[in-house]
Amino acid sequence: MALQTTVRPPSRDPREPVQHELDAIRFAGQVVLLSLILRHADDGAWRARLRFLDSDSGRERETAEIFCAESEADLWESVRELRDHHVRDLYRSLD
Repeated sequence: MALQTTVRPPSRDPREPVQHELDAIRFAGQVVLLSLILRHADDGAWRARLRFLDSDSGRERETAEIFCAESEADLWESVRELRDHHVRDLYRSLD
């Protein structure tokens, strides 16, 4: 009788940050790629930061963990409520 084996990918630590790609923004005629770095902190809160990548120069910029919520759904809601001009202002402030 042949043994059946199941290959499982290694389980991910739920406390490890996960990067989620967001819609790119335009700033000063350039396309800036945007992602959210999300993690579940030891204190039970969900925290996240924004990462910007200038597609022309490859320069990367990150905010501090400016998002914090009791649930992942609440955190995503606060990200969705950001308007484009707020995201561009955050990007400009990291210069």
